[in-house]
Amino acid sequence: MIINGREINSGQPPYIIAELSANHGGDLNRAKKSIEIAAKSGASAVKIQTYTPDTMTINCTLPDFLVSEGLWANRSLYDLYTEAYTPFEWHEDLFNTASECGITIFSTPFDETAVDLLESLSTPAYKIASFEIIDLPLIRYIARKNKPILMSTGMASKEEVEQAVRAVREITDADLLLFHCISSYPTVTEDSNLSNIGWLKDKFNVQVGLSDHTTNNIAALTAIGMGAVAIEKHFKLDEQECGPDASFSLTGNELKDLVSECSQAWTAKGQAGLNRAQSEKQNMVFRRSLYFVKDLSEGHIITKSDIRRIRPGYGLPPKYFDEVLGMKLTADVKFGEPVSFSVLDTN
Repeated sequence: MIINGREINSGQPPYIIAELSANHGGDLNRAKKSIEIAAKSGASAVKIQTYTPDTMTINCTLPDFLVSEGLWANRSLYDLYTEAYTPFEWHEDLFNTASECGITIFSTPFDETAVDLLESLSTPAYKIASFEIIDLPLIRYIARKNKPILMSTGMASKEEVEQAVRAVREITDADLLLFHCISSYPTVTEDSNLSNIGWLKDKFNVQVGLSDHTTNNIAALTAIGMGAVAIEKHFKLDEQECGPDASFSLTGNELKDLVSECSQAWTAKGQAGLNRAQSEKQNMVFRRSLYFVKDLSEGHIITKSDIRRIRPGYGLPPKYFDEVLGMKLTADVKFGEPVSFSVLDTN
């Protein structure tokens, strides 16, 4: 996958997406400052969400439209989205801010009008939220834009993920990345189920990332080791309670730590094939090897009591021990000399 010229694959450092979500607290200046902080943190991209309360739901307080439990219990959907949304009229300003800061910006659209707005701003990619993975008409509308798509799979069954991927592939062969995601806010670490990263990659033959709602970096770092090429994490400017997502969002400094730690985790993963680190070479001399443990004369036939497998490693490797036994010396040797084929009759 390539977004804004940046390759996203296992051969590149992880792509870190700083999800601003509702953490602007309804303040445009705070939103712009947050983008600046995301850029300074080293994040690869900042992501926003594009909807209005009226494109998400209706203003109704019947039981169906009230959140019954969890972080947002007893709130109506309409009131929640009224607090959380990023006004359409802010978007151009936010995209310009990101451009000035040198950080990629894209968004999660929640209906077709949001897609149209993002197209007018030349968004480089689209994110499909876990809750929208079943909205196949929206997914098809996004797919027709032929831009990279990142899709979260929280709550989705195997069949629902298959349907969503098929909806994309029937229209475009544009790059597609699936995010393993647990749509619980916040997610407890033990519910992370990171084994799904490998399953999604093998099943759908796509790059896979982690959309992480835990309150620490354990899942993100582990995910990198398990093959995730991208990490999405909510962030906020500071400790101020700035929206309904604030309690499970990283501060700017924590986001900077996430970027650094994920990069280190990727570096530590290395490459398969038992390639050895350069730093190990200096310690090769402390391996065992064959040494003479007696003064011996030319013509002597080597016996078990004449040589030992000891440290350091300047002599022949221990695997030659049995082969050396019974060989004739072609020169005198001293106690403590390394065994070498140069003083042995190998004919």
